[in-house]
Amino acid sequence: MNPSTTRQTPRAAAAMATALLLATGAAHAQISDDVVRIGVMNDVSGPYSGAGGSGSVLAARMAIEDFGGKVNGKAIELVSTDDQNKPDVGLAAARKWIDSDKVDTIVGGSASSIALGVQTFMKEKQKPYLISGSISSDFTGKFCSPMSIQFLNDSYAMPKAGVQLLINKGIKDFFFITVDYAFGAAMQAEATRFVQAAGGRVVGSVKHPLGATDYSSYLLQAQSSGAKAIVILNAGLDLSNSLKQAAEFRITRGGQTLSVFGMTINSVTAMGLDVAQGLNITVPFYWDQNDATRAWSKRFMERSNGGVPPTFTNAGVYSAVTHYLRAVKDSGTDAGPSVIAKMKATRVNDFMTLNAPIREDGQVMRAVYPIEVKAPAESKYKYDFYKVGAPIAAEQIFRPLAEGGCDFVAKK
Repeated sequence: MNPSTTRQTPRAAAAMATALLLATGAAHAQISDDVVRIGVMNDVSGPYSGAGGSGSVLAARMAIEDFGGKVNGKAIELVSTDDQNKPDVGLAAARKWIDSDKVDTIVGGSASSIALGVQTFMKEKQKPYLISGSISSDFTGKFCSPMSIQFLNDSYAMPKAGVQLLINKGIKDFFFITVDYAFGAAMQAEATRFVQAAGGRVVGSVKHPLGATDYSSYLLQAQSSGAKAIVILNAGLDLSNSLKQAAEFRITRGGQTLSVFGMTINSVTAMGLDVAQGLNITVPFYWDQNDATRAWSKRFMERSNGGVPPTFTNAGVYSAVTHYLRAVKDSGTDAGPSVIAKMKATRVNDFMTLNAPIREDGQVMRAVYPIEVKAPAESKYKYDFYKVGAPIAAEQIFRPLAEGGCDFVAKK
């Protein structure tokens, strides 16, 4: 036997093993049908269209363009649909996208009743579901999914911050005006818990249907309750309309405080600063917050309908799509479990997010910011609406991981 041949055999064997591993990896690290397809599903024509709608589709398109339009040399396609705030419509669209149209991920952000159904379906199909705009805390709690990521605030974080703000002002009595579906129920349940834990009490509540136009009876009940704080738990056009009517009733002049626990900037635009001034909220993003948010937002406004600024829902969609595409690039595949694993292993960084980890239950642990809506005299230019306070760390407002009841977390 040739000595030199003997010495090279281990090297040759190692080289062959390495080549085999690379070949095996290449076989699995692929983009199915050579296209990465992203679906954006939300309310395009109904009461939540201003918060997400076409603005979220634009934000997703900007994320794809900023990524270069391709990932690992493969094309990126964007599809979108209007779920009409109907669970059956949303779920049917999701089934068609995944089963027939080869969509790889869905970015969702409208009614929680729709999103919870879509989340269950995406879990069955092992496809990533990226939530930006739907805020039920159940997404990372009792209905959690290892295939979902919540990119924005939820119905635990928003009322926790809002109740604490009012309690710190010495307010103890609360009345809730709540939209009648999963989002409102979750917000009220969490808010009630925080009120009671702080030594306050809920003196009453009333529910209104989604898309209501007349809030007078609900406001009169709240006004006559004697509660020091009237908290409106709705969003979109519901919020704009209810606050406008509250201003007409001059509720705050009677010594009661009017509060909301979640509001996107389009609502302020719709109602005007004369109605919204003085409201205290918390948000994960404001277009005029710093140089990075302004630069991105100005590009957005150049292309948005009417030149309107992005909501935090729109910004969250951009963040979600960008983070997803990075994970596809880094993992070399669009296979759902591999992409989700890479997303959770990588911190979120973009114009609105600084080094935010994704918790095991899927919550992006981003800071939020206390906001006071400016009075008309304080606004110096168009859409100059907010006074922004110091950031609140995610750990201070999001539900502790151990308390969420997420089954795949609890088993570890």
